[in-house]
Amino acid sequence: MAELTLAEIRSRRLGIPGLPVVLPLVVLGVLFFYPLALVLVQSFATGRGASLFANYEAVLATALFRNALWHTITITLAATLGCLALGFALSVVIAFAPFPGAGLCARAIETFIALPTFLVALAFTFIYGSAGILNGAAMKLFGLSLPPIDFLYSAWGVILAEVTVYTPFVMRPLLAAFSLIDAAQIEIASILGAGWFRILRQIIVPAALPALMAGGSLCLLLTTNEFGIVLFIGAKGVETLPLLVYDKAIQEFDYGSACVLAAVNIALSLGLYALYRSALAWFGRGHAGLV
Repeated sequence: MAELTLAEIRSRRLGIPGLPVVLPLVVLGVLFFYPLALVLVQSFATGRGASLFANYEAVLATALFRNALWHTITITLAATLGCLALGFALSVVIAFAPFPGAGLCARAIETFIALPTFLVALAFTFIYGSAGILNGAAMKLFGLSLPPIDFLYSAWGVILAEVTVYTPFVMRPLLAAFSLIDAAQIEIASILGAGWFRILRQIIVPAALPALMAGGSLCLLLTTNEFGIVLFIGAKGVETLPLLVYDKAIQEFDYGSACVLAAVNIALSLGLYALYRSALAWFGRGHAGLV
């Protein structure tokens, strides 16, 4: 009797040949590929006699697109660098300078992964907003007529909120990598006279590099597509690609331009996702199952 494949065994159990293959393809086709194809087809829809790329030429040549792309790139890079710096510092403290409640602190930080991003933006409004706690206290204490803290409604407010939300995505692989460092290695280095800076440079940082690549590339992907924080904060003059897609489709009913912008955003996201998968594969060679 010929050896059966796992798919054949499962389909025989269900009594429906080919179901394990057909069903996922149908679901993917209906929920993912068909809507994506509609967006891409609409982005190329032009009038009779027009160039196939007429929509792209018209949209990508506008200052509005260039500004949105610039804001997307700068906010993404700044937020990712902030996540890497803060995530690395917090992970080193939790992993190598243990204190009572360090594990609970790490879990509390990680819970941000489960929270909607707009909740952080809402909390920041209560704290740093024009009528927030800090501005209210400062105006009352110093007798000011205008709120002295006004960074929230700018690109810096968006960056700070994104760093708060996405730092746990850097900490998770970092803490997993740090858990594999032999404590005796650090103790021996310390006994031999190595200071903390040298231990950090020669032992901790090399172990952290793959995790930093994995976490950083994921932050790049997530911050590039971040919509809720930018929309909720309403930063003046700050419009990213996802927000511009929303404006064109929902507020202006310009679906052709919205689809072109969405296609650009998809291409950018797929490139960053490929970077993330490469970084994850690098990290996973020595840390299988920890990410």
